[in-house]
Amino acid sequence: MADLLTLYLDNASRAQADADAATLDNVRDRNLRAAHAWEQMADRIARTERARAAREPHGDPALRELQSTAP
Repeated sequence: MADLLTLYLDNASRAQADADAATLDNVRDRNLRAAHAWEQMADRIARTERARAAREPHGDPALRELQSTAP
């Protein structure tokens, strides 16, 4: 998920840079909307990761069980 978060933040930065460089209002607005959407998706991923870490402080219990029974 960290890779996905990085991708979303990179896309938000790129869209913001495109908006800053745009000379046409409609292009600037489109890129600002895109940057906002990417930021919201990144926030959602980060919030999910924090909730997962709080819920499972030592990792996924099912995965731990599989690892402990592996030969």
